[in-house]
Amino acid sequence: MKSQSRFKTGSPLRESFPKNVLREADKFGSHIKQQDTAGRRDCRNDPVISIDPSSALDLDDAFSLQRTGGKRWKLRVHVADVSHYVKANSPLDREARIRGNSTYLVDRVIPMLPSSLSNGLCSLHPDSDRLTKCVEFTLTSDAKVLGTRFFSALIRSKRRFSYREAMGIIRGTQQGHLETMLRHSDRLAQKIRAQRVQSGSLEFPSRETRLLLNRQGRVKAIEPIVHDRAHQLIEEFMLLANEAVATRLSKLQRVTIHRTHEQPDPGRLREFRGSLRRHQIPCGNLKSRREIQRVMASLNRTPAGPALQIGFLRTLPRARYTTRPKGHFGLAKDHYAHFTSPIRRYADLLVHRSLFESRATRPSELHRIAEYLSATEKNSSEAEKESKRSKLCDYLIHKLRRGDTPLHNALVTQICSFGILVEVSELGVHGLIPRRHLKRNRHHLDLRQQQVRDRSSGRLITLGSPVQVTISNVDKEKQRIDFTLSSASMCKPRKASAGRP
Repeated sequence: MKSQSRFKTGSPLRESFPKNVLREADKFGSHIKQQDTAGRRDCRNDPVISIDPSSALDLDDAFSLQRTGGKRWKLRVHVADVSHYVKANSPLDREARIRGNSTYLVDRVIPMLPSSLSNGLCSLHPDSDRLTKCVEFTLTSDAKVLGTRFFSALIRSKRRFSYREAMGIIRGTQQGHLETMLRHSDRLAQKIRAQRVQSGSLEFPSRETRLLLNRQGRVKAIEPIVHDRAHQLIEEFMLLANEAVATRLSKLQRVTIHRTHEQPDPGRLREFRGSLRRHQIPCGNLKSRREIQRVMASLNRTPAGPALQIGFLRTLPRARYTTRPKGHFGLAKDHYAHFTSPIRRYADLLVHRSLFESRATRPSELHRIAEYLSATEKNSSEAEKESKRSKLCDYLIHKLRRGDTPLHNALVTQICSFGILVEVSELGVHGLIPRRHLKRNRHHLDLRQQQVRDRSSGRLITLGSPVQVTISNVDKEKQRIDFTLSSASMCKPRKASAGRP
């Protein structure tokens, strides 16, 4: 029997693998065989490195960068060749398809593939021969792509860097071939990033947090996730590879699974425009990508900005998988597919097959798979959020029982009929100041103006207001966290500023 993790939302997660799947994975052993290298370009002498979280075991991608003479660069993005081991309709393939993707809970990973492959033979560990699919770019020093090639390869990664280590080298002056290559890669990636933003790609500040657990599996600390230049380096190289693969498949007119992100919902966009007007923030045609970029930049300079950015994110539909290339709105790309994470996403495995194998999956079957994978991804995302929220609830319940209820700085993200929604960034949680906690004879809640007014002083709370709160109640079953508003939080009335609607 396969053990399952049950969450309130979606389908149960499959924790253990059937015996026949484990047997198939184990038969590959732990080392590359000579016959596996036939027909592959030998890149084992290339300065291949990987950059990953320090705790990661499933290393999907690696890269190398070399100068090719003059002002040109050869960038090779290597991705684990999972398709070499996981053949269509095999027991491994059927199980991976059912799972759809790996799920990263706070205290463990529920992988798409057995660990002998996901953490072993497929994972691009240093000092080990590994099979990859490679996307090779010829780039100018200004990061213009002059040419792209795709081939199967054999690599031997020279070193694995954590993001922290990579960032230290990017900022430093440490000498060495790999360190120099890493700094060149950073500069090239920043030019690619600038071009992407210039093309209309949307950028939002990260507000994510990471839970650190003790040996008993309880939260011992909460820290912000920093999206620094080391993260951006990998992100830009992977985005470049994903776009190149999708573009190539479209030119070949091959049906595959594309990553689609559609335009904002018109109704929600109108609501967002209303929020901007209430805060006297000028905005033009929000159907224009340039105008959205301009508004997002202006929000960085206003107290309500972070809350309004959250409001804009609510206008965007969830990215999904489709068999037609409908483009990616957020990244401003006409062609985009997932290619760089086949160890943890089944969609990437299918894209590998579409590019490198002649046998095609029927379009009707691919369509069903695309819809199913969109659902499994959503299920995993909700399970991951629920896992994190559950751990946080345990942590906060423990603090409440000890009487440890300090004031927390919070940001008002929404004012609604049942109270004030706030984000407490230091805890990495959203919660509610229930309406019943607001004294009726003192506070007036105005939904139309999205504000709470203190009747006696005239002071008010609006979207984006910084407030101070204490935790009043934690309901782990409902995963709800309630706060009490500090009396010192009421701010002075805001003066209207001129601006076009």
